[in-house]
Amino acid sequence: MGAILHSSVAASPLATERLPNQYVQRDRYSTNAKLSFFLKKLRIRLIYLWRHQRLPDLTYPTLFTEFVQIRKLSSPSYFISDLIDKISVKNFVAAKIGRDWIIPTRWHGNRLPNAPVGPYPLIVKSSHGCNQYIVVRSQSDDWEAVIRQSELWVRQPYGQWLDEGYYAAVKPGLLIEPFVSENGALPIDYKLYVFGGKVSFVQVHLDRATYHRWAIFDLEWQCLTKETGNGVKPPISLQKMIAAAEILAAELEFVRVDFYEINGKPMFGEMTFYPGSGLDPFNPPIIDSIMGAYWKQAKLKMEARP
Repeated sequence: MGAILHSSVAASPLATERLPNQYVQRDRYSTNAKLSFFLKKLRIRLIYLWRHQRLPDLTYPTLFTEFVQIRKLSSPSYFISDLIDKISVKNFVAAKIGRDWIIPTRWHGNRLPNAPVGPYPLIVKSSHGCNQYIVVRSQSDDWEAVIRQSELWVRQPYGQWLDEGYYAAVKPGLLIEPFVSENGALPIDYKLYVFGGKVSFVQVHLDRATYHRWAIFDLEWQCLTKETGNGVKPPISLQKMIAAAEILAAELEFVRVDFYEINGKPMFGEMTFYPGSGLDPFNPPIIDSIMGAYWKQAKLKMEARP
């Protein structure tokens, strides 16, 4: 795996100082647009410095976390925004790998109904953001409080303060799904890192509601991180997850495709384009370099396509 770090590809700038397409204008707004872009770039660099204690190289990137920052400077993509949207992505997934992979939607809209939809337990999510969910387990839970919280989700744009621009085109909304679980707890999250259409790593998130921790494994299920990973077994359906993720990500430079496994059956979760906003340090740091090399190879491969 480490051999990819010694690629013979000549060093070349993988990001340029040119403005994204939407800022290339010859009108009275161009000066303001350019200023806005460079302020955005400055924010990205300073926040990265705060989190990683170093500035990112946005011209000759080598680290995974640097490539995430470069993605923040990209022009908006409505195709990718549709894959972020938790409602519209279900149609994409159904067309690519089948509806059996999808957790059904009981309801979606802009304001929750006055009473829960369907039997308990259920989960309420925003359709346009991350980590915005509430599990409603029984009638004793405060539905009015859920409504109030969900109204905040819809009112506030997601991703704006970290310059995650692909969220900008996602229409704010809410959805209700059945809560999928084997033991009443939040299911284990299996997050597959897909570079150039090929899965290379699996990140496993455990006990998200209590003692949240995660570890990264290679495809031989060797733990690469220093976080707790001992004793974590691969899901029974891992090979199915890998095959599905590679179909879904076939045309993309990089995406993380998330799954659950319920009673041995794999279920699609979501597609993530800014993992940790590129601000979460890896432990050990070499993982940042290894994943960055995979992203670089995928980028060059995609750019070489006819």
